[in-house]
Amino acid sequence: MRVKELANLAGITVRALHYYDQLGLLCPRKDQSNYRFYSKEDVAKLSQILYLRELGFPLSKIMLIIDKSNLDKRKALSIHRELIKKKIERVESLIESIDNTLAKGFEIDMIKRFSKKEFNKYKEEAIKKYGDVAIQSHKKTDKFDDAKWSDVQKEMNEIFVMISKNMDKDVSDSIIQSSIDDWRRFISENFYECTIQIFRGLGELYVTDKRFTKNIDNIKQGLSNYLQLAINYYCDNQ
Repeated sequence: MRVKELANLAGITVRALHYYDQLGLLCPRKDQSNYRFYSKEDVAKLSQILYLRELGFPLSKIMLIIDKSNLDKRKALSIHRELIKKKIERVESLIESIDNTLAKGFEIDMIKRFSKKEFNKYKEEAIKKYGDVAIQSHKKTDKFDDAKWSDVQKEMNEIFVMISKNMDKDVSDSIIQSSIDDWRRFISENFYECTIQIFRGLGELYVTDKRFTKNIDNIKQGLSNYLQLAINYYCDNQ
């Protein structure tokens, strides 16, 4: 098969096939005029290359995989399969967020809404780090149906947005402190008994755990630090 025929068959450019040849990745037989001729084996190899490219492997990695045993190929594909599954989960979460936004109109919803499935992914980590508090939280949330979970997420969003809109005020302001009290009540009602000690620790977590900081600061830059200060003031005055 000539280079142009293979390019048309595979849906790639002639230039790409020339490049694979230059790299030593796919080197067909050449005649005296230096024309390339691709065998059935070359076509099969190209199929592998394009498949791995579709999975996201760079050409440097593909060269290593192609030259190794089938066991190595299976291992590489198995690892990449898991990566693809995680990408799918992230996309599904994004679609859910978009659907929620479309369903309710474009009201403010800056904080990332976690699906119950995504929330439960961190269950083991939370229990390991926070013990009985995390167990108590999951005992409650495991009973939530989709409607309840949606309501919880909506209320959380409303509290955080209210605080973000008033960040020009001192953390001691009654509007801020009322919202902070709402946040503590919200946690106690929906997740676990939020004692003063736990609440203060939660404020610390907002600035020490990058996952929390990034999510909260998506609402408004600096909100995570502001929340910690507001929570500390609240705890100091209880």
